[in-house]
Amino acid sequence: MGRTALEIGATTFAFFTRNPRGGNAKALDPDDVHALRDLMAEHGFGRLVAHAPYTMNLCSAKAETVDFARRAMRGDLERMESLPGNYYNFHPGSHVKQGADEGIRLICEGLNEVLVPGQSTMVLLETMAGKGSEVGRTFEELARIIDGTEHDELLGVCLDTCHVSDAGYDIAGDLDGVLDEFDHVIGMERLCALHLNDSKNPCGAHKDRHEKLGEGHLGLSCFERIVCDERLSHLPMVLETPNDLDGYAQEIATLRRLAGESVI
Repeated sequence: MGRTALEIGATTFAFFTRNPRGGNAKALDPDDVHALRDLMAEHGFGRLVAHAPYTMNLCSAKAETVDFARRAMRGDLERMESLPGNYYNFHPGSHVKQGADEGIRLICEGLNEVLVPGQSTMVLLETMAGKGSEVGRTFEELARIIDGTEHDELLGVCLDTCHVSDAGYDIAGDLDGVLDEFDHVIGMERLCALHLNDSKNPCGAHKDRHEKLGEGHLGLSCFERIVCDERLSHLPMVLETPNDLDGYAQEIATLRRLAGESVI
């Protein structure tokens, strides 16, 4: 993964801790882990942003699904200690007609069970688009999860540009206003990473359909403002656009140019 990232001009990357549709995690290869850590140190990588499986739902209405989510997160966080000091990003979950209040309660209960004081991995709540019964569609819902978690020093937020726009936050037209609201409700110190995705749908659509940068409703100018904003430019930025490796390389080069970096 590290070598592939270098080939496309990246100095961070995301990876799934296990099959994104769930299941058991592959056994770690200690030699491979050490080789990656050496490569990252040699090439000045930033923090990695691991991603939990999509099937992990801490606030499901089904007890067996909640049990899997807690076991999977606990196991993933134990494995993440092999790459200390990185991020573990997850979708807060869907309350499945139980209501947002119950969903938030269950998410907090799960986090209180699995977070371990002193762990080196920060757990990131991802901003969601608000489709169906998703929890985390507003900054207020994310703040309530953080406030309800005992070891909140281990929690941060990953802001997904497609999701937050689809949720109704106009980052294309008023990035400063959205960041000011985030700071007021959650605190900018909690913002740890970004998912950079254009959106196939307009602001407030609650659809969650990613598009290549500059080809959706956000537009390339939105991403230029993001990579040039001093509040954001130092954060790890991960692409989740519908692309292949060549496409990602082109997008990374474009982002570096927009940020004023020389691109060879």
